[in-house]
Amino acid sequence: MPAAGTLTLQPIGRLHSPYREKFAVPRQPGLVSHAHARLELLPPFNDPQTLRGIEQYSHLWLIFQFHHCAEQGWHPTVRPPRLGGNERMGVFATRSPFRPNGLGLSVVRLEGWQQQGAAVWLDLSGVDLVDGTPILDIKPYVPFADSLPTAVSQFAPEPPPCIPVRFTAQAEQQIAAASARYPGLRDFIHDVLAQDPRPAFHQRQAHAEREYGVHLYDFNVRWRMENDSAVVSALETI
Repeated sequence: MPAAGTLTLQPIGRLHSPYREKFAVPRQPGLVSHAHARLELLPPFNDPQTLRGIEQYSHLWLIFQFHHCAEQGWHPTVRPPRLGGNERMGVFATRSPFRPNGLGLSVVRLEGWQQQGAAVWLDLSGVDLVDGTPILDIKPYVPFADSLPTAVSQFAPEPPPCIPVRFTAQAEQQIAAASARYPGLRDFIHDVLAQDPRPAFHQRQAHAEREYGVHLYDFNVRWRMENDSAVVSALETI
């Protein structure tokens, strides 16, 4: 039996997303609208009755666990990417994944929900969560209470700037060949790389010769920086 004052959390679902690693996951939800995911409800929560009326909402809050960071612990201060990775701020003044209880909060668009036999899942978009993320709870997004136009966020007042993204002829051909299986693949890759997922140190340095790779769906997307633009060179099937 858990000790007094402890809280045991049981995942109610697991997210299946195109982000197969932490690298290149958007730093906030909604920045990549083409990021589609499926939230599979786990027993005993896969009862369709748990979703009765959910279609009345366009967006949902997901409470989840930063499971890739659990073993790394937490620190009182962190270095937010929006500040270039130089300045330290208190962990509770940031959205850092390295938190005391490893809990996160994300708002996503609800595209619908489906059932096939015992399997029940929600179709979502605009997600910023890595594949396999444990979901601990779902709550409807209520605009009059959750949207506060006069709220202030001084060091992150607006979305981060985007960078141009270009594709080589080889990458265009490979994307076209995969588009039947992954509709909107080009737009998705474009929007992910437009967020400039490079670490803050790399963004401050000139690394024209460096090639990056990011695991999206079943591909290693290879890209490099040229004249402040991300250039997708190839897709390697994993």
